[in-house]
Amino acid sequence: MANRASSLTLVALGGAALGLLAGCSANTSDDAPVVHAIELGEQFRGEITSSSELNGKDGSRYARHTLSLDADSLVEFELSGALNGSLALYDDETQLLAASIADAYGQPGNALRRRIDETGDYLVVVSGVDASSFGPYDLNSREIELSDSSSELTVSQPLDGWLQDGPSTYPLTIEETGLYRIEMHSDDFDTYLELSGGPNRVRLEDDDGAGNLDSRISGFLEPGDYTVTARSAFGDGSGLYQLSVEPQQLPHDGELRNGGEVTVGETFNGWLSGQRREYSLVVDEAALVTIDMRSQDFDSYLELSGPGVSTSNDDGGSGLDSQIRQRLQPGNYTIVARSFSSSASGLFELSVVSREIGDLPSGGELTLNESLEAWLEPGAQDYYAFEITQAGRYRLDMMSSDLDTYLELEGNGIFESNDDGGNGLDSRIQAYLEPGEYRAIARSYGNTSSGTYTLRLIAE
Repeated sequence: MANRASSLTLVALGGAALGLLAGCSANTSDDAPVVHAIELGEQFRGEITSSSELNGKDGSRYARHTLSLDADSLVEFELSGALNGSLALYDDETQLLAASIADAYGQPGNALRRRIDETGDYLVVVSGVDASSFGPYDLNSREIELSDSSSELTVSQPLDGWLQDGPSTYPLTIEETGLYRIEMHSDDFDTYLELSGGPNRVRLEDDDGAGNLDSRISGFLEPGDYTVTARSAFGDGSGLYQLSVEPQQLPHDGELRNGGEVTVGETFNGWLSGQRREYSLVVDEAALVTIDMRSQDFDSYLELSGPGVSTSNDDGGSGLDSQIRQRLQPGNYTIVARSFSSSASGLFELSVVSREIGDLPSGGELTLNESLEAWLEPGAQDYYAFEITQAGRYRLDMMSSDLDTYLELEGNGIFESNDDGGNGLDSRIQAYLEPGEYRAIARSYGNTSSGTYTLRLIAE
């Protein structure tokens, strides 16, 4: 790497030539470009004007700043002020090292970070984002000190890291058998975690298991040596991240059930490690069965199959938890518990409860001023006939805690429909009806849900 007195030839942003920098001092010629010498940690105030250097590609103007940087230092440059601008960092061989990146809304980025590979002279370019961008600016710089940048990952000792030019790997030693959670968080990029090694040759990976593009691996680990790989999801990200390994407590009874027979009324814990878990369920009499799968470690996914039934659910419960609510006939059924991504790992809770539904109707006749409790099959439409003998205003309600209801009313030359006219997701139709024959149609919004509901027709 050349020293501070070496010449710096700069290639412009986007490929246009910015010019030639000879040495680090400002050129004494009146029309020669000015290169500002700055120091790391000090604020520099400048201004982009119509006389600043011109980028021939897009017509924007720019200013150059040179400074010395030490190897292995993590530096940050931040731009503020009236200028609508951007930043770029070059080495003394005109190679672009880093640039500020526009945010998700297309606004220009005002900061860049970079770990310096070699001691030497570097060039920071402040540029307007287009040909009409002018104004004063403040250029601030600093060295970022990581709280713990050790090369080894230790249980219960979080560390800060910097990702640049590829993945970072850390050795991890597990001394006690147990359940562990490894997490990687970053505000700069989409994280990705990998865990390998140990006596059982574990290989686990995760992208977004911790939410918000952060990663989480939960594993039941035996004592041994492991390798944790921290990288970006698509291999091109860079930035700060936090990495941690924490032991997790097992359920209060210490028992994990990863298969076998499930009894209605049970709630138990299981462990997922990339593969799915299968459980058998025996239903002795027709019932409304609710199966819940909950996890704080991953996005759960449930499947249920058996006599006349093949269904699945992702987020039917709370948050990312899964729930299947199904009317089941007597028989043998299979429950599959897995993660939505099919590769996540962690603890989960599975519960199975039932409710006797007897001979709940799915259609028939509707009686004025009487409530009727019924059952809706997935994708079904239930039809109810009723007769109006006296003209007047009437209200038809469909209420359910299981599904988003949808009502239709037809007959005697009228057709009415409603989705959420009642409370919450309940449906309500209010209409003036002449004497005659009518039909109410009860279904779910989207024709996909199932569950119990109440139908009621009253005179107002």
